[in-house]
Amino acid sequence: MAAEVRGASAARAVLPPGRGRGSSVSSIVCYLTGLSHIDPVENDLFLGRFLNEELSALPDIDLDFPRDIREVLIPRVHGRYGHDRSGLVAAFATYHSRSAIRDFGKVLGIPAGEVERAARSAEPWGDDDVERHVGQAIGRRTDSPRWKALVRLVQDASHLPRHQTQHPGGMVISTQPLNRICPIQPAAMDGRQMVQWDKESCADVGFLKIDLLGLGMLSAVERCVDEIARVRDETIDLSRIDWDDKQVYSEIQAAETMGVFQIESRAQMQMLKRTLPESLDDLTVQVALVRPGPIQGGAVHPYIERRKALRADPTYRVPYEHPSLEPVLKDTLGAIVFQDQVIEVAMAFAGFTPGEAEGLRRAMSKKRSEAAMRSFAEKFVAGAVSRGASQEVAERVYDQIVGFSGFGFPKAHSAAFGLLAYQSTWLRVHFPAEFLCALLNEQPMGFYPPDTLVHEAQRRGIEVLAPDIRVSVADCRTEAGAVRVGLGYVKGVSGDDVRALVEERERAPFGSVEDLAARCRARADSLERLAWAGALDGLVEDGRREALWRLGVAAPGVRVVDGTQLALPIDVSAPELDELTPWERLLADYGSTNVTLRDHPIGLMRPSLDAHVLSSEALERCRDGELVRVAGMVVARQRPATANGITFMLLEDELGTINLIVPVKIYERHRLVVRSEPLVIADGKLERREGVTNILVSSLRRLDRPDLPVGEVRHIEPRRVWSNDEDTGNLRSVVPAAHSFGRRG
Repeated sequence: MAAEVRGASAARAVLPPGRGRGSSVSSIVCYLTGLSHIDPVENDLFLGRFLNEELSALPDIDLDFPRDIREVLIPRVHGRYGHDRSGLVAAFATYHSRSAIRDFGKVLGIPAGEVERAARSAEPWGDDDVERHVGQAIGRRTDSPRWKALVRLVQDASHLPRHQTQHPGGMVISTQPLNRICPIQPAAMDGRQMVQWDKESCADVGFLKIDLLGLGMLSAVERCVDEIARVRDETIDLSRIDWDDKQVYSEIQAAETMGVFQIESRAQMQMLKRTLPESLDDLTVQVALVRPGPIQGGAVHPYIERRKALRADPTYRVPYEHPSLEPVLKDTLGAIVFQDQVIEVAMAFAGFTPGEAEGLRRAMSKKRSEAAMRSFAEKFVAGAVSRGASQEVAERVYDQIVGFSGFGFPKAHSAAFGLLAYQSTWLRVHFPAEFLCALLNEQPMGFYPPDTLVHEAQRRGIEVLAPDIRVSVADCRTEAGAVRVGLGYVKGVSGDDVRALVEERERAPFGSVEDLAARCRARADSLERLAWAGALDGLVEDGRREALWRLGVAAPGVRVVDGTQLALPIDVSAPELDELTPWERLLADYGSTNVTLRDHPIGLMRPSLDAHVLSSEALERCRDGELVRVAGMVVARQRPATANGITFMLLEDELGTINLIVPVKIYERHRLVVRSEPLVIADGKLERREGVTNILVSSLRRLDRPDLPVGEVRHIEPRRVWSNDEDTGNLRSVVPAAHSFGRRG
């Protein structure tokens, strides 16, 4: 069905319509029928999830598709199997502190601004210390009855159901009419329906569940291949590229992977410089390594150290807790990295049957039963001892797999994702402009906002051009090795207006702003937004202000049944207008497209910053252990559950990026700064290990300057174009929001 609906393009002529993920990749049947693109035998994948005589439940089949295919595939499944026998799976969202503060704050009539400030100060997932967090954000007003009631309600509502929603991609297909088995209801989108059971309930009743998931990187890869075909007249078949490309692995080992699938996060980048992957097998392990399971199970450090030892001495013998573990853990150097290794260890080391081993894996899920875990522990240790292991070793191995806790990738899943990681890196290395263009067109996706992707590409020598009404189309496109930002990137300009502009331009080029306003059918507000983004600069001599002025006096065309009735042009000379300052241009760029192509905020601030504030480039010349001060724009924040409360921040300045490690005490002391400030200045100690540079933060504050420019409202500049802040049009109101990751609790 995916092949039927995907349409024709250069990429889709050579790429599969979708790709398997999860344990389905290890199914021989899925591979032979085209549901998976990884040969499970050649890649030595564990087949026990499917070839198991004690199988009591059907494993899920997870499939990834480009986003546009998934949108039409779900209705096609309904059409093929019937609405009476297919439906989407439900999910039940529960209250956490932020959603509870917003909902109950509104009910209690607390001012919206105060509610939002309190919500942003709270932990996204953790519900502890709500009273303290709200108090830090609001102050003494929390002593009022309404605020006390809000705190109490938030605590009482924790983890209670908030609303029913739709599983990200799960569908069930039944041999019997669904309405005889479970309640069903129309989904939010037309032509779809949803069962009122979640995935656990569907599994309990024995439904076949297939996850049809939209993967942004698959869409980006297809876009990239299409763009290469358009610009270079060359069709790339990613299944036939060189899998041992030295340049690709050189970039991976240097952690030059921004925008690449799965290995672009700061944690992955820092790990890459230590593990130095050299093959697809190495990438398969790499993808799975930075996950809660391997981290909690203590697998990461042993794996890295053993790789280092093998590089230094190829005769080095990897230590194993017991000889029976060597065949199972050989690929991961004695560490438990993959989810299916839990099953294999239980079978090889403790003598479990495949069904018992699968039961252990399931028992270690998030909803594990303590009683079940105790019974498995006794059986595991007894089985290992009976097979020659000591009590101490048996307990230690069991502790490792319990620490893993099931929060890890199956090897099959990692193999599929590792392959896509390599393919995306290959495109980044050999077709950098086309790859950046594809990433920008598929936003939102990945670890970094578009602004950061653009700045990193510029540092690599890729030219990025502003939107231009004379040549731009809706999407970003490549032009002679450069990337041209599309008109669709300008906020507030509808797709219909962009199409109308491009269609009219293709009939005849626009000769002036007045000609544009008279001929096109776009809304006046859209034209103003395009002018403020600089897209009309090519039609005037003095830039954005002149373009806005001319739009204000131009006579617009009038829409009629057969098209646009042209107005008589008004020949008026524009007055002398001040040119935009660098600050004003930066504010306009961020406010209109969320991307600045010229000056960086920190670069403009640099002359007035303290001389001791170092740039990211200057940090490379500092010694390990040196006390430093840095400033930057916050790109990403991470507070993973496995880090014991430590927060990781990524800053960007005009020359590169800076990694901050914020200890728990510093986080609590500067909590609002860490969580909400877009521009910060940090003091700390520089740490450099194996090519990785971090700053262990000792203090953190918002970056302030007395002369920080404010985007004052001017009669000729429509404020709504570039600022969505009700109180101030300053840099903080338009700078791109940092991406936040991680879940506590």
